[in-house]
Amino acid sequence: METDISTTNRHRLALFQGLLPIERKAAMRDALAGFTLAAMNVPQALGYTKIAGTPVVTGLYTLLLPLLAFAAFGSSRYLVVAADSATAAILATGLSGLAPRYSEHYLALAGLVALLTAGLLLLARLFKLGFLSDFLSRTVLVGFLSGVGIQVSIAVLNEMLRVPVTSNQPLGQLWSVLRELPQAHLPTLAVASCVVAVILVLRRVAPHLPGALIAVVAAIAASAAGDFSAHGIDVIGPVAGGLPRLSLPALDWSLVVHLLPIAGACFIMIVSQSAVTSRAYATRHHQSLDGNRDLLGLAAANAAAACSGTFVVNGSPTQTAMVETSGGSSQLAHLSTMLVVMLVLLLLTGPLQYLPISALGAIVFTIAIRMVDLKGLADLHQRSHEEWILALITAAAVVVLGVEHGILLAIGLSLLDHVRRGYRPNTAVMMRDTADNWRMLPVAPGQQAEPGLVVFWFGADLYYASANHFCEQARALVHDSPAKVNWLVIDAGAITGVDYSAAGALADLHDELAKKGVRLALAHVSSALREDLDRLALTRTFGSDMLFDKLRDCVAAYRARHPGAGAPD
Repeated sequence: METDISTTNRHRLALFQGLLPIERKAAMRDALAGFTLAAMNVPQALGYTKIAGTPVVTGLYTLLLPLLAFAAFGSSRYLVVAADSATAAILATGLSGLAPRYSEHYLALAGLVALLTAGLLLLARLFKLGFLSDFLSRTVLVGFLSGVGIQVSIAVLNEMLRVPVTSNQPLGQLWSVLRELPQAHLPTLAVASCVVAVILVLRRVAPHLPGALIAVVAAIAASAAGDFSAHGIDVIGPVAGGLPRLSLPALDWSLVVHLLPIAGACFIMIVSQSAVTSRAYATRHHQSLDGNRDLLGLAAANAAAACSGTFVVNGSPTQTAMVETSGGSSQLAHLSTMLVVMLVLLLLTGPLQYLPISALGAIVFTIAIRMVDLKGLADLHQRSHEEWILALITAAAVVVLGVEHGILLAIGLSLLDHVRRGYRPNTAVMMRDTADNWRMLPVAPGQQAEPGLVVFWFGADLYYASANHFCEQARALVHDSPAKVNWLVIDAGAITGVDYSAAGALADLHDELAKKGVRLALAHVSSALREDLDRLALTRTFGSDMLFDKLRDCVAAYRARHPGAGAPD
C-alpha cells in the first residue's frame, strides 16, 4: 500500500517540499537513482576542486550538507545543488592572487565567499527578487557557459601534460602550454588521454554507465599496481577521511570588501543558472515551482557549504540531468546520494591517494568541453544572426577578461538586448479585408483602413527611448501620405504603459497633428494604460471621446463623424 501525504499537509510542512508527497514505489526509484547519481557525481565533484583550487576532499563535502539544506528549504524536485564548474571558475578567478591554491587560507577565503553568497541569496529571498534571473537571457547564457567551458578546458591542459604555466589568464595559459608542448610528460599525457577516451567512448556507446567513475577506478587501480608516482606521474596523495568539521568562517570585514564582488558574481550565476534549470524541469514534468523558495534553499545550501569546509555551490544543469536520466523524481534521490558520499568519506578515502592528478584534469576537461554549447550556438546562428554574435561576444569576453567580468558583461549585454528590442519594436499598419478581418502590413505611408483613416500598431510600451521612433513613424504616415488623413489611430493593444517622457512626446504629436487638421486616437486602451493616461493628463489632451476599448468602436465613431467613409464589409 502506497503512503501519500495530502496536499494540505504538504503546505503545512515548511520543510522538504521537494520530497512530498512520498510514494513508496517512487521512493524506491529515487533511492536507486541516488546511488547512480553518486557513481556519476563523485569523480565529477573531485574534478571541480581542480577548477576551484581547493583540496580534493572538499568536492565530496559539496555532496553532503548542501544537498540536505536545499532538499529541506527548496521547492524544486529535480534541481541538484552542489559543486558546479561555472561558480568554481568564478571563485578561482576571484581568489587568484589572494592566497595560494589548495592552502588553508585559500579554503578559508572560499568558505567566506560561500557565506557572503548565502547572505546575498537570503536578501534576494527576503525582497522576493526571484525575477532577477529573467534579466540574463538564454542567448548570453549559452555564450557565457561556452566561454567558461573554453576557459576551464585551457586551465587543466597543464595538468594533463605536466608542463609549467605561470599565467592566470586563459590566453596566457594557452600560450604557455603551446610553448612548453615539446616538454610534455608522455606518461602523464597517456593517463589523461586514456581517461578522456574511456569517458567519451562510454558516453557514446553506453550513456547510462558512470563513465567517469569507471575511468577513475581504473586509474586508481593502475596507479596503485604500477606505482605511477615512481614514474613521475603526479598523484593527489593522502585524502582526509571522515565527515567535515562544522565551523563558521571568520568574518574579517577587511576581506569582505575584496570578496563581496566575487560573491556577487557567484550570486548572479547561481540565480540565473539555477532558475533556468529548475524552471525547465518543472515545466517538463508539469510541476509547480516557487522561485523565491528556491532562493531560500540556495541560500541554505551555500551557508551549509561555508560551515562544512567547502566552496560555493550552485544548481547544476548537468547533475540535474543525471537525476532525471537515472529515474529520480524528487529530492529523495539527492539524499540517497548524500548517504553514499558519507560512506565514501568514512570508508573509501584511502584508495583516492593513488588517483593521478592528470586523471582528474581529464575528467574536468570532458566536463568543460560539454559546456561549450555548439548545438545552441549553431541554432542561434541559423535562427538569429544578431543573437549569435551576442553569444560569441559573451564567450570571448569570458575567455579574454575572465569569468567574473564575463558574467557582468553578460548581464549588461542582456539588458542592452532588451533595450534594443524595446527601443525599436515591431510596428505595422492595420488594414481591413472585411468588417472583422484585420491584417498587419509593413509601415508605409498611403495605406488606409478607410478613406482618411490610418491605423498604426506599435509593438511595445512607450517610454523615453522608444518615443522618438514611435513619433517618427506616426508623422511619416501622415505627412508622407499621398491621400488626406483625417484620423491617425494608434492600436495600443501591445502598449501597457507610458512614462513621463513618452507622454510629453505624445502630447507634442497630438498638438502637431491637430494643427494640420488630423485627430489622434487610441484604440484597445487597457485599464492599466488608461490609468497612465489619466495620471499624465493625456486623457484631457486627447479627449475621452478619442480613447476606445475596441478598434471596432473606434472605426464606428470615425464613420459617424465622416459619413463619406466606408470600407468593404
